Amino acid sequence: MAKAIDTNTQTVFEKMKRVDANGMEYWSARQMAAVLEYAEYRNFKPVIDRAKEACRNSGQNLGNHFVDDHDMVDIGSGAKRKIEDVNLTRYACYLIVQNGDPGKEVVALGQTYFAVQTRLQEIRQMTEYTSLTTEDERRLFLRNEMKRHNSQLADAAKDAGVIDPIDYAIFQNYGYKGLYGGLDAKSIHSKKGLKKSQQILDHMGSTELAANLFRATQTEEKLRREQISKKDAANKAHFEVGKKVRQTIEELGGEMPENLPVADSIKNLEKKEMKKLGKKSE
Repeated sequence: MAKAIDTNTQTVFEKMKRVDANGMEYWSARQMAAVLEYAEYRNFKPVIDRAKEACRNSGQNLGNHFVDDHDMVDIGSGAKRKIEDVNLTRYACYLIVQNGDPGKEVVALGQTYFAVQTRLQEIRQMTEYTSLTTEDERRLFLRNEMKRHNSQLADAAKDAGVIDPIDYAIFQNYGYKGLYGGLDAKSIHSKKGLKKSQQILDHMGSTELAANLFRATQTEEKLRREQISKKDAANKAHFEVGKKVRQTIEELGGEMPENLPVADSIKNLEKKEMKKLGKKSE
């Protein structure tokens, strides 16, 4: 199993996914244990227990995410033996890799993969976001979220040793390169026909903004979770998260962000919104 990880790390977790008779996705705890390089399942059970505790503490229904199951395995001469297993939702997998051994490369890969996928589901299910009916409303919402999380990302980057403005610009470029297939901010400007004075984020549609929001939130979490304290490591982390978001988009059959259409300046939408609010207050 470890060999499969080495040769195809970006899709191993997606390949493990199963779908039940109702079309619901799940993962096998036993298979997850093998992929995360636990030689014996009994050594993996404490990780599951910690994940269950985290699930309880988050106010989630444990039975919705961890479902006990049994598999029949061959033991020779045509005989079979029943072994215990647990069916895991994507959220359960996320909690498990968060409680796994961070020193293992595959655990770190799993943390990034399931963090991105879980965040994708969360934003789709956010009451405030799902209630929005127009592209303009979604853009305004996501752009404001992006501003807030970029500020938090800047704080996390500073704690990781990215202090000077030039270093932060380099740090941001690493994230863009991961997400945009090697393109830095300047190259993105050029490809999308933007002027130097125009901010990339201000001309993104909701789909592209969402991808960048995933990049920002997950990089911040990775910097803090792994207590990264060097600029080079911070840059590498930002690139890796951006690349993982890109891989996720590809696995879902989405359009690559550099190929998405350029949107009208968000500032024009903000002005329209301010006028609406002004009229309402009159």
